Amino acid sequence: MPSHISPEVIIDGTLYTLLAFSVATWTLIFFKIWQFTKNSYYNRRFNKAFWDASNLEQAKSLPAEIARGPQARIAQQGFAWMNESRQSEGKGLKYLGVPDELLEHALLVQMQQEQHAMESGLTLLASIGSTAPFVGLFGTVLGIMNAMHQITASGSTSLDVVAGPIGDALIATAIGIAVAVPAVLAYNFFLRRAKQQRAGLENFVVSFTHIASTANAKG
Repeated sequence: MPSHISPEVIIDGTLYTLLAFSVATWTLIFFKIWQFTKNSYYNRRFNKAFWDASNLEQAKSLPAEIARGPQARIAQQGFAWMNESRQSEGKGLKYLGVPDELLEHALLVQMQQEQHAMESGLTLLASIGSTAPFVGLFGTVLGIMNAMHQITASGSTSLDVVAGPIGDALIATAIGIAVAVPAVLAYNFFLRRAKQQRAGLENFVVSFTHIASTANAKG
């Protein structure tokens, strides 16, 4: 450790780092709760309105306040691709191939973007959950080293002199664990929710492709 850097500064820096981790964790937790709740609500409302429509044209013309959320954006991508395909048929490699497969590919690209948005922030939660205990342990080790130097300088080894500094040093480990536990639990919970919403989007992509194929077959 450089002689011009006080051990207390490094220990305090460790604690402030854990504080920043905690703030980031709870900010992400509240944001992801809001995001998943909003997406679930929008998907349920759009899904009901979409399948209650009598045909694709009516489904395409759903009002803007209903056509919101991941499923709605996937459907809008599908409708946009179908319109472009009709207008540009035979004019570019983008539309060369089996129409149903090309449509499904366009829907899957949009679904991957929605999945990326759902999973954003989860890597940070996983990183905090895995590193926070080690950051706390680092602070504890430095704290114990500093305490040992102080004990040596005082020349006393009584319990009162030893227990206080070492107990203070162990606080960093406790804080590290306290920061890591919510991050790990939140990561597992939101990862499961992301997988559930992805399954719903995959089902919608398959269903949309099927009804679009059926509509094209009927002219």
